[in-house]
Amino acid sequence: MRLEAVVIGGSRRVALKPAAILRCPMARAVADWVRTDIAPLAERLGSTVSEVENFDSFECRGRNRIVGAKLSEHGRANALDVRGVRLASGRFISLTDRAEARPVREEVLHSVCARFTTVLGPGSDWYHEDHIHLDLAERRGGYRMCQWNVYDPLPTVAPLLPAERPPEAPPREVAERAEPGKGSGRDGHPAGEAAQPQDGAAPAVEADGQGSEAEPQAAEPPAVAPARKPARKPARKRAPPRAS
Repeated sequence: MRLEAVVIGGSRRVALKPAAILRCPMARAVADWVRTDIAPLAERLGSTVSEVENFDSFECRGRNRIVGAKLSEHGRANALDVRGVRLASGRFISLTDRAEARPVREEVLHSVCARFTTVLGPGSDWYHEDHIHLDLAERRGGYRMCQWNVYDPLPTVAPLLPAERPPEAPPREVAERAEPGKGSGRDGHPAGEAAQPQDGAAPAVEADGQGSEAEPQAAEPPAVAPARKPARKPARKRAPPRAS
């Protein structure tokens, strides 16, 4: 059958966009899900449900559109893929969006896993990361499959600084600042600090007659001692020739 909308309360219609081609048992299960679970959820959010976004329904193909694979429940018109639901207020609830409130997605998860024998979503395989697969596949022993991981929202801003040090952590060793007059400079000032001229004293003048703002002269490289040559070993004395 062609399921275009679910009627709630005798007059209000919840559209399936686009319309879904489904077997009668699957269409009835979808209608009951919208009336009993999705409509009350929308009312708790302060609105009413207006439509269900249909990603895929009947399509004669193998599982995950793999050539030669086992026939999918979509090929039997026994499955529906849902992206989300839209409320009358204009809000769209994407069932696989991490930014959507986690309690809302978890409530939908519990509702579909109680009604359908197969539920596939994020975490099942990479084919179902952007929609939720629902079907009524019959298995031995009444086995049911519900594989949908509701992930936490991602942080809006990546942390650029490390976390604050906990108060129970041991104190870090802090290097003491060098006291004035105990620096490593030759004039008694700390290393890297120039001596300040006294009042009335002329600024220091370099050998080229310029002020202290002139570029410093390059320091002469330190003298390097010449390498010592290794001592030569004394030559061996040859023995005199024996008499024949």
